Amino acid sequence: MLPRTQDLNDWTAEKKCRKVVENLTKKHFTAVYCANAQEASDYIMKEAETARNVGFGGSLSVADLKLTTRLAEQGKEILNHGFPDLTPEQKMTIMKRQQTCDLFLSGTNAVTLDGCLVNIDGNGNRVAAMIYGPSKVIVVAGRNKIVEGDVGDAIRRIKDKSAPPNAMRLGKQTPCAATGFCCDCDAPQRICHVTTIIDSKPSLTDFHVLVVNEDMGL
Repeated sequence: MLPRTQDLNDWTAEKKCRKVVENLTKKHFTAVYCANAQEASDYIMKEAETARNVGFGGSLSVADLKLTTRLAEQGKEILNHGFPDLTPEQKMTIMKRQQTCDLFLSGTNAVTLDGCLVNIDGNGNRVAAMIYGPSKVIVVAGRNKIVEGDVGDAIRRIKDKSAPPNAMRLGKQTPCAATGFCCDCDAPQRICHVTTIIDSKPSLTDFHVLVVNEDMGL
């Protein structure tokens, strides 16, 4: 019986995911291949066992894992500035506490095949916590975030595929939130203010990257 199209796509994606894991490992990250989102969720729950508090960077990839309830049931303090009904002051306090939490969870906007994590932020709180401060960082990267080109290609992927729907999701008054296309605007509510490139594991951060053979996030 000949393999189905989906089987062939999954096989190709697995090869790319494993190549990213191989290259991230060479750059001293703790990189792990996960066949699906459930494996990623279980890995995070195990790594969270000793954490007293867990910060969430606002990632849809992490939100899709539905970890909040499981972690709260274990008595973890959840630091999530995306919870509804928070005042601006409460959100700011949570974002600052995420910078020194025991475990910080985030997605990534793009990861190159050779192992660079590329992100674009509006405030910079998410990328700041990814780089330095938390005792442990776990980044979840779905196969759709893999870019076979260079950092420039990764930035283009973010502006073409991530920024417009994220601006719309967040209710921002930007051209891309209306049209679906990036025009490199200077709108006051622009979400593309801070661009970071993590070339290799930050020296003082226990940094894990889970590369998942499923599409996750934007």
